[in-house]
Amino acid sequence: MCQNCTRRDFLGSAAMGGLLLATGRLAAGGQAAGSGARTAGKVKICAVFTGQPGVPGRGWTLNAPEIEALKNRLADIEKKLGNVEFVVGQAATPEQTAALLAQAGEDAPVLAINLSITGLLKAIPPVLESGRPLAVYSEPATGHDWMYPYRWQREGKPVTLMVSSDNRELERAASLLRVIPLMRRSRVLIMPPMRGTEPSCTPKQVKQRLGTDAVAIDEARFDELLDSADAAQVEAETSKWLDEATRIIEPSREDVVKAVRVSLALNRLVDEEQADAVAIGTCMRWLPKGFPCLGFTRLRDRGIPASCEGDMDSLWTMLLFQHAIGQPGFQGNATFDTSRNALWTAHCVGPLKMDGPDGLAAPYLLRSHSEIGHGVVPEIQYRVGQKITRTKLINLDTLLISTGTIVEVPELSVRACRTQIVTEIDDAAAMARNWGGGVLEGDMMTLLHRVVYYGDHVQSMRHLGDLMGFRVLKEA
Repeated sequence: MCQNCTRRDFLGSAAMGGLLLATGRLAAGGQAAGSGARTAGKVKICAVFTGQPGVPGRGWTLNAPEIEALKNRLADIEKKLGNVEFVVGQAATPEQTAALLAQAGEDAPVLAINLSITGLLKAIPPVLESGRPLAVYSEPATGHDWMYPYRWQREGKPVTLMVSSDNRELERAASLLRVIPLMRRSRVLIMPPMRGTEPSCTPKQVKQRLGTDAVAIDEARFDELLDSADAAQVEAETSKWLDEATRIIEPSREDVVKAVRVSLALNRLVDEEQADAVAIGTCMRWLPKGFPCLGFTRLRDRGIPASCEGDMDSLWTMLLFQHAIGQPGFQGNATFDTSRNALWTAHCVGPLKMDGPDGLAAPYLLRSHSEIGHGVVPEIQYRVGQKITRTKLINLDTLLISTGTIVEVPELSVRACRTQIVTEIDDAAAMARNWGGGVLEGDMMTLLHRVVYYGDHVQSMRHLGDLMGFRVLKEA
C-alpha cells in the first residue's frame, strides 16, 4: 500500500506515468497559472434522436410535437447544468450517426433518445464501435430497443439505460455523461504521503483509469503563500468565521487567525495551480503553522474536493461526485451502535454547504481539535431527517455504497471527532459484518473512511458505474 509513500516515491512513479509534476509553481496544458481550473468551460454531449417520428396516437413511436418538447427539455438542461452543450440531431442510419459524432468531436459522450422500433439498433453501431460512453433514454411504448443496452453493457461497452416516462432522467444522463470528460480535464494537487488502496495512490494507474493528472506540490511552495498572506484578508476572514459561529467554545482568536492564514494559502495554491482538487498527507504536521480544517471547509464549499490525511480513495470519490452531482462530501470515520441500528460518521472537518456552493450553510461551533486539544476546527450541525449516501471508490474499480437517514446531531460533541452525524440504517449488525464489502483491505484509515452526501445517489452511481466500468457494491 501507499500509506508510507514519500515525495520521492511519488515523483518517481508519476514520472513513469508521464504526468505533470513540479516542485514549485505550475502551469499545465499551455494555460497561464492563475487562469482557473481546467474543468472550466462546457462539455459537449452528442444527443441523437434515433429512428423516425410517428403519427400522433399511432404505433410505437414518439411524434414530432413530443420530439420538440424533448429538445426544449435539453435546452433547459443546458441552462441548469451550465457546463454542458448538446450537439443535437436525428439519425436513422449509421452514416447519419457518424456525421453527428464527427460534429460533436472525439471527446463527446452520447445521449441516445429512441423514437421508434429498431431506431436505436439501426443508428447506434458507430457509437458502440467508437467506445464512447452511451446513455440511452427510452420512453414507454417507443419501440422495443430498450432490451439491448444492458446486453451491450455486459459485453463490455460503456452503456447505461434510462427507461422511464419521466424526462428528468435526461438531466441525470447529462450530469453523469459529463463526468468522464471532466475527469480527463481534472488536475489534482497532492502533498505526499498518499494513503489508501494501491491503485488510488499510483499516478500512472489514476491517469489510465480516470484520465486525471496528479501533480506533486512541494510544501515549500505552500509555505511561501502562507508567509505572504494579506493582512486585510486574514482579518476579514477571521471575523467571518467568528461572527457566523453559533458558539465559540475553546479556540482563541489567535487560533482562528492561524487557521485562516492556512485557509487563504490553500485557496491561493489551488487558484494559482489551476487545480480541481487537493489532497494533503501532512495535515497533522501543519498544526504549528495553523490548523488546515477551516481551509478544507472553504475549499469544499466552493466546489474543490479536499481530502485530509492523504486519503486518495476519498479524494477520487469526492472528485467523481463533484462532477456528477455538484455537491461536496463529508469525509469521516465510522463507528456503529447496533443497539440503535445506527452508524455514526465523525471528523473534525466538513463542508458547510452540503447542498452545493449555492446552498445554505449549516450552523457550526468553533472547537478545539478533539484529539489534540487545541487549535480550531468547525463542529458542523448537519440536517436531522436528511437522507444520505455513504460511499467510497476503492482500487479505482469498486464503489462501496449505502444509504441512511440522519437521526441525531449532537448539540455539543463530547468525544470522537467534532462534527458528527448519527444515521439510522437498515441493519447495523449486518453492515458491521460486511464493512468493506469483502473487497477492501489496507491500514486502519483505508478501512475506516467513507464520504457522506446529502440525498440518495445509489441509482445515479449504478448508471455511472455502467458508463465508467466500475462496479457498485452495497455494503448493507
